[in-house]
Amino acid sequence: RPGARPEIRFFICDRSITGMAIEVYADLESAAGARPPDVLAHRLIEAGATKVTIYSNVVTVEAPAERWTDLEPKAVYTLEHLFEFYGDDAGWSFEARGMEPQESKVQ
Repeated sequence: RPGARPEIRFFICDRSITGMAIEVYADLESAAGARPPDVLAHRLIEAGATKVTIYSNVVTVEAPAERWTDLEPKAVYTLEHLFEFYGDDAGWSFEARGMEPQESKVQ
């Protein structure tokens, strides 16, 4: 959903990503870890976000207002596919598993 300012969007997930911790990422260096919030923030910043804040199941993404037409579908795809594989196939991405992404991948 849109935020109070045009450069902000809130995404509400169906599961907690950080627990009760607040994680803030302003660049790729701060999103260099391997935990789920780090991976999510890294992917969103690579897609064009300028800042990502994650608190439990709420992901706040900031980007210039004019970028949201292009960025919003990428952000939705990234969030929907963060936990793509489970069990023996666990991995952070199609690429990590040596697979091709689904046809719905946003370019």
